[in-house]
Order: sequence, then C-alpha cells, then structure tokens
Amino acid sequence: MVTLSDCQQLDARDPLSPLRDYFDIPAGIIYLDGNSLGAMPRSAAQRAAGVVTQEWGQGLIRSWNTAGWFSLPQRLGNKIAPLIGAGTDEVVVTDSTSINLFKVLSAALTAVRQDAPQRHIVVSERSNFPTDLYIAESLCKERGFTLQMIEEQDMAQSLTPDVAVLMLTHVNYRTGAMHDMGSVTQRAHAAGVLTIWDLAHSAGAVPVDLVGADADFAIGCGYKYLNGGPGAPAFVWVHPRHTDRFWQPLSGWWGHAAPFEFTPDYQPAKGIARYLCGTQPIVSLSLLECGLDVFSAADNLGGMGALRTKSLALTDLFITLVEERCAGYGLGMATPRDHAQRGSQVCLTRETGATGSGAFAIVQALIARGVIGDFRAGDTVSKPHQKAMPDILRFGFTPLYIGFEDVWNAVEQLRCVLASEEWKQPQFNQSHPVT
Repeated sequence: MVTLSDCQQLDARDPLSPLRDYFDIPAGIIYLDGNSLGAMPRSAAQRAAGVVTQEWGQGLIRSWNTAGWFSLPQRLGNKIAPLIGAGTDEVVVTDSTSINLFKVLSAALTAVRQDAPQRHIVVSERSNFPTDLYIAESLCKERGFTLQMIEEQDMAQSLTPDVAVLMLTHVNYRTGAMHDMGSVTQRAHAAGVLTIWDLAHSAGAVPVDLVGADADFAIGCGYKYLNGGPGAPAFVWVHPRHTDRFWQPLSGWWGHAAPFEFTPDYQPAKGIARYLCGTQPIVSLSLLECGLDVFSAADNLGGMGALRTKSLALTDLFITLVEERCAGYGLGMATPRDHAQRGSQVCLTRETGATGSGAFAIVQALIARGVIGDFRAGDTVSKPHQKAMPDILRFGFTPLYIGFEDVWNAVEQLRCVLASEEWKQPQFNQSHPVT
C-alpha cells in the first residue's frame, strides 16, 4: 500500500517542485482542473497592471511600436513552437481554437477541392470535443462536404478514397486517451488525406512533434496547460509546405502582407502570419506570456521530457491510490493505463444506479472539500455500432504545480466523499451554468 509518507518522499526528490512557486494556488486547494483552466502564474497580476497602466495608460498608441504589441502574436508563437515540435516562425497566437479550426479546415477543404474534387468527406471521432464537431459540421454544410463521425477503432477502415480531411484531437478531452500522431498521420497521408490536430489537451502537458509527425495543420488552446488565463488566445500551426499556398477565409488586415499600406485589395502575408485576422487582444496575449515563461524556467530542469515523466508518475500514483483506497464504490477507469496512450489526465467512470451515476454530485462534493476536478456528461447510443459514452469524473494533472502529496490527499478526499455518501446531499445535485 502506498502511504502519505511515500508521497511526501517523492515530493522531496522531485526536481520540478520549484516550479510550483511560479503559481498562485489558493490555500487549501488541490487544483486538478488545469486541463480545463490552468492556474494563475504569480507574475500575471503585475504584468496585467503594467500593460494597462504603463503600456496603455502612458504609452497609449505608441505602444504598438515601443512595447512590441504588433509582433506579440509571432513572439508568443515562437515560445510555443518548442513545446509542440514546430520550427521558428511556424506558429502564431491568435483568436480562439474554434476560429483557428475554422481557418485551417476551410483552407484544407479549398485545397482538396482543387486537387482531388472527388474527395468530399471529413472524418472525426464522435467523442471529439463538441466545438470541433460543430465547426466542422457548419463548414461541411456550407462547402458541400460531409462530416463522418466514427469510433476510434473504426479509423483505419474509414480512410477511404472519398475522404478529404482527418480531424482529430491528440488527447481526448473525455478519456485522456492519446493518439500516436506519427502513425495516424502516416496512415492518413498514405490514403491521400490531410490531417488537422487539436492540441488543446496536449500542448504543455505531453511532448508533441508536429514536424516529426509530418502533420498538416494544428491548433491549440492557450488557457489550459499553457496557463494563459480564462479565454486566452489560442494558437495555430501550418506545415511550411502549406502556408504560402493555402488561403485562409478570415482575411483580416493583420494577415495582410503590408497592413499599414491600407490597400483596398487583400494581399496575404507570407508564412504563418497570414493566419492572423483582426486586431489582437494585447492584455490577454501578455498574460499568456506569463504562462509560457514558466516553461522557459522548466527548460533548465529537463523541459518537456521531465514534465512528461512527472505527469506519468502523478497519474500512475492516482490510479494506484484510487484502486487501493476507493475499491468497492463502483469506480471504473476510462483512461488507458498504457503510458504511450495516456495524456496528462485520469478519467473515472462510476456504475450507474437507479438515480444515475452520481458522478456530477461526487465532483461537486469534492470541490466543496477543496479538490477541484470536473465532470463530463455521457450520452446514449443513437446508432447500433456506437458505444455509449459514460459520465466522467475528470482530473487533470499539471506537473508544473501538482505534487505527489496532492495526489494522496485528493484520493483521500474522494474516499471520504464515497464512504460517507455526502454526495447525495441536495446541494451537490444542483446543476450550474458551467459544469
């Protein structure tokens, strides 16, 4: 049996433990929701104040030049690039993941329509994050394509000669299951299919090698594992072989080759800069930089390799402790145990009784105890070949600020919630606008 002392000793030997000091974690909170909204870097408040009072308040419009506002999307893109296996000047920070997906999917569909007009299907997983599916559904209807949603095990046989694009999330938001990006991309290309990867639950948590995998497009989130703050701008990457060919649909002035010449016709910038659109949110971009600076500090402690090692150790420990200390309470595991197939989260299921799984209420009771995870609702099957998706208790493990003692204490609180059945209390069964 793993003891609290064992976990404390792991923390004492953890070379990444100093990184926790870069974050402002409220006292009494174990924050296991960094895969949904990362914790606040300590430098963020001072940085926000500086941007507002000095750069905006004193510099005024001059700060576009004097404070480097204009080039901030590219500068931050170059800070993200090493985390996702991209090259210099291949990434730009801009807009949201939804908008960036619209850009790259639209560009990909245009290219396919020119090169292989017989291809008319976009393939994605039914368990993909819903906004990705919504954007794809809308674009397909507009452009005369069909969105085909599949189960993961059906992917290989789904790459038929009429498929144009394979659109996947690298780490599944519900289960934490991780695709082998290299092998999946290779199979897609062998079938003549372009690939789009959503890195929302990958970037900053697991090593990613976009160039090595020969991917075509990627997008990702700035406020999850990158700790950029609520609604932080996202990022977009396009393989260099595509950037100057593909015309993105939101041809705003920031993506113009010379925006301050104010020409009436659109002349796209070269490279990734053409994936910019309108005027950028400078305060939000500046806060994201605070989160990215922590990864610069992590580089001196082993970088993404060390973060991945710790992430797997944390999630292994959580799985072990749940199985040791919470046996008999109907919990199951939705997350793969194989390290090669696991992101940086662990997702539990619970047996469904007469009144449901209780997963939502259990999470609410944990939050009341200071252990913040989240709940993701399941669904029922709508077609014979589909699998029902169970309710999920989801816990994200951010190795930048989560320690091993945190894991032990989180599981102990979970055991107490289950053993006492306090989750059955009415206040924990009341829905909220954001669940």
